[in-house]
Amino acid sequence: MRKTVSHAALILLAAVASAGCGGASPGEGAPQPAAPSGPAQHAHGPAGHDHGRAPGRPSAEAQDEELRAVAAIHGGAGPWAVAGYRMGRYALAKLGLPARSFDLEVVHHSPRSVQFSCIADGAAAATGASLGKLNLSLVEASEAGIETTYRRRSTGQAVTLRPSAAFRARFRDVPRERLAEAGKEVLSLPDAEVFEEVPARVASPPE
Repeated sequence: MRKTVSHAALILLAAVASAGCGGASPGEGAPQPAAPSGPAQHAHGPAGHDHGRAPGRPSAEAQDEELRAVAAIHGGAGPWAVAGYRMGRYALAKLGLPARSFDLEVVHHSPRSVQFSCIADGAAAATGASLGKLNLSLVEASEAGIETTYRRRSTGQAVTLRPSAAFRARFRDVPRERLAEAGKEVLSLPDAEVFEEVPARVASPPE
């Protein structure tokens, strides 16, 4: 059964995630600049767009800036945090919202375990949502139930994303010394190799 994690537990979880998900691994360095504040303009755009970064692949400098944005929030830019960042930027584009919009609500479903919970920090880096703004929350779920829902409050429009099966198999339990390298790799992969949309749930008709 899912349950919302308390504020104190979430803060503790974030600290543990930073330590266990790349916070001090080689090459993932010191505090870095915050994420860009403008609308998402990355190649992994709204649904219907080609799911891959190759046609509009960012420059090496732009990729480094994105990795720094993730590290500024998470303490490192490992693969699961970068995946969360990729999902967050995709969701902003699909919902038509700029980063740091108070119209956005983000709910991440995850076990209380690093790597899976790291996705929430990536989402924060991409969207500007946070615990303090009351628009980012973590809901405890099974590993099979890992997913993140992004909702535009003013319209109710929402998109739910989850790590793809290929991503889970490829980046599960990456050794600490390879986190930075793997995170950079995730930044360049096609969307479909990182995440997928969860089909909209249709409510059952009343009996």
